[in-house]
Amino acid sequence: VAAPFPESPVVPISPWGRAQPRPGDKVFRWLAQGSGVLIVVLIAAIGGFLLLRAIPALQRNRENFFSYAGNWVTTDTSAMHFGILELVQVTVLVSAFALMLAMPIALGVALFITHYAPRRVAAPLAYAVDLLAAVPSIVYGVWGLYVLAPQLRPVATWLNHTLGWWFLFATGNASVAGGGTVFTGGIVLAVMILPIVTAVTREVFMQTPNDEIEAALALGATRWEVIRTIVLPFGLSGYVSGALLGLGRALGETVALLIILRGTQAAFGWSLFDGGSTFATKIAGAASEFDDRYQAGAYIAAGLALFVLTFLVDALARYAVAGARNTRGAR
Repeated sequence: VAAPFPESPVVPISPWGRAQPRPGDKVFRWLAQGSGVLIVVLIAAIGGFLLLRAIPALQRNRENFFSYAGNWVTTDTSAMHFGILELVQVTVLVSAFALMLAMPIALGVALFITHYAPRRVAAPLAYAVDLLAAVPSIVYGVWGLYVLAPQLRPVATWLNHTLGWWFLFATGNASVAGGGTVFTGGIVLAVMILPIVTAVTREVFMQTPNDEIEAALALGATRWEVIRTIVLPFGLSGYVSGALLGLGRALGETVALLIILRGTQAAFGWSLFDGGSTFATKIAGAASEFDDRYQAGAYIAAGLALFVLTFLVDALARYAVAGARNTRGAR
């Protein structure tokens, strides 16, 4: 005689026909909801703190905070002069230059790892690329200034002499031979954000439906045709989102650029051979002035602008990721 099947546990049913949640489910749900609310509260608290600390300094500022590009004068706290225009310009140029260099390299590495390299090569290569993210920023900064910059000097000089008629390669406010320019800083920053862009792009490419790839190969498509017609369209949104996440990382980089970029009193001219300060390096370089609430407030106001800018870039990246998921779901 066969043994009877064990009876399934009886789940209590509510009057509305739904299973009543168990105490453990309620606790887990409350913890999960509380964690989500905590993140929102922390972000709002940081933004509120920055705003409250910045308002007193902004009230004593004699310049337009958004359009002033001159030297910061915060010693006289009754009449201060500061603004973020030049900080925005330097931050945008060095980050955009780094992103322009990192994106094609990340795309090539991701395609090689996912569709060309044999498995015994792909795994170590992916690990090596990810390992770049573990290198401290100060190491990148020292390497960029004392190792990379001297090697780039002939290239920078040639670009300046040959393409100096174009504003990007015109003679800037910093020495081309010295290496403390956006050109050197952007290349180092590209290496730093390469693991982020590559990792996101690689993961998206690995999710390309195998049946579509095999169908295309069965119809006689070459490997490049498969990548061009199936892999790249499928992973485009993820590639863009990875680039935006890398951009968010670049906008906030501090130590490496603080070591490399040379501060200057001359105006910024949108040349790759300019020096200057980004948001992060300006704040870090003036940490000794934070003992006065008004002087500190001026730099906190710059930090608030960077906070908002980075938040918007990250939000755009999340939106792109959501679009990529919706596209894959529709397929």
